[in-house]
Amino acid sequence: MSSEETLVEKKTAVLIKLRGYKQLKKEDIKNAISYTVKMKDGNKAIIWAVTTDGTVGVAYVTQLKKAMDDAEIKKGIITTIGKYTHTAKTRAKQNRIELIPKIFPSFQIFDHDFVSKHELLTPEEKAQFLEEHKVKAYQLPRINAHDPAIIAVGGKPGDIVRVIRNSTTAGKYEAYRYIV
Repeated sequence: MSSEETLVEKKTAVLIKLRGYKQLKKEDIKNAISYTVKMKDGNKAIIWAVTTDGTVGVAYVTQLKKAMDDAEIKKGIITTIGKYTHTAKTRAKQNRIELIPKIFPSFQIFDHDFVSKHELLTPEEKAQFLEEHKVKAYQLPRINAHDPAIIAVGGKPGDIVRVIRNSTTAGKYEAYRYIV
């Protein structure tokens, strides 16, 4: 990362790396930087890094939705160092736009010794796990969808995450959490 890179650009770069997205295009637009990325499932997404310090309102969500429609892309993400208005949050949810909170770190959180590795289970893995252990997803221990590690891996409520911890006695230990 260059020294001229802004905090929101660093957050966006970390998000792209953590989720395993491949950056296809980067361009400057008014008050934002637009990234077109290829997700792990092969679909594309548009990420807007909003460079203003103020509140992100519904205008950004509307403009991103228009850009998504023009490019025929179904997923959008907005990163910022500011806050989101209530209306922007509501409109984003309606339009399949993920809003990354301002608390999202601008560094690689999984590089820290005390942060365990987190992996989302695929729908097939989730079904197999629940069948194998004869449990319902809601019976698992819970983890909040706003946890920075869950945001980093792109978890949503209803998903199951595998948390892989290093243990002095067991070597590697896997725990599973239901995202709420």
